[in-house]
Amino acid sequence: METTSPVPADAEMYKGHCPTREILDRIADKWTTLIIGLLAHSGSRRFNELRRAIGGISQKMLTQTLRELERDGLVKRTMYPEIPPRVEYELTALGKTLCGPLSALGQWASAHIGEVRAAQETFDRRTGA
Repeated sequence: METTSPVPADAEMYKGHCPTREILDRIADKWTTLIIGLLAHSGSRRFNELRRAIGGISQKMLTQTLRELERDGLVKRTMYPEIPPRVEYELTALGKTLCGPLSALGQWASAHIGEVRAAQETFDRRTGA
């Protein structure tokens, strides 16, 4: 099967100084992917709702990732002046544009997990891992 890269091999993104890599690093992060996916399906969520829904994420990592997503314009943080204060997170219009591509990656992963696991087992047997 022949595959083609959507980006030429000599593109700036493959070099260490390209700003596009910063965005790709953010989008490819597992916590980012899970947060965006969750917010895409639920609209808005409070911090602790996100933390409970995303298994394995620490409070520190969730805080850091949400802050980075807010800085990048992908997530909006709304604080309500109540007692106790209520803070909710939701995708921005820009963040919503990631839903299609991330959904496609999730579908690919679901469709090919068996092949990936078989390849891993073959590799582990061959290398004694």
